[in-house]
Amino acid sequence: MEEIINKYLNEIVSLKINAKPGEVEPEMLNDNNDNSQEWKSWYPIPSTVTDSELVDLEKELGHKLPLSYKKFLKIKHFYELYLSECSFCSHPVRTWRAKIMEMVFDGYPSEDIIETGRIPFASWSDWGLLCFDTTSECQNNDYPIVRWDHEIYDQFEFMYSNFEEMLVELVHEHEEQKE
Repeated sequence: MEEIINKYLNEIVSLKINAKPGEVEPEMLNDNNDNSQEWKSWYPIPSTVTDSELVDLEKELGHKLPLSYKKFLKIKHFYELYLSECSFCSHPVRTWRAKIMEMVFDGYPSEDIIETGRIPFASWSDWGLLCFDTTSECQNNDYPIVRWDHEIYDQFEFMYSNFEEMLVELVHEHEEQKE
């Protein structure tokens, strides 16, 4: 998993698409930025997420998270990470938890998603979210991944068996799109 994340974050940097409008946390800021410009370049940095912070996050969410997703959160901090049609929730060094909570509780009506037992963690193209489906029985909280379409708010489409399988499939799709 770490190899996958590093590869695609490095790709973002090498393509010079690692910029965003507004503020960038100082630890992630490119020192060569022109402060008079709106867009600022950022760099992915090693994650500072701790196990106790993840326990607190799970308490706030009201659900345990898959071990693979917690491992993902402990690899790197970033502002953008795309694989195929998937855009992962922004994961900046100091505000990562707030970004996750915003996606879960503020992005769309919570009664459509989190209150039905689905935990969003990424956007899918421009029309929906990828979510952990906590309503499915599984071992070690290794939930299936479902897609929620914001135009069909009461349906969830099965996408992947778990987070790790999703990463492998997304890499395959991403590489096919580049050909």
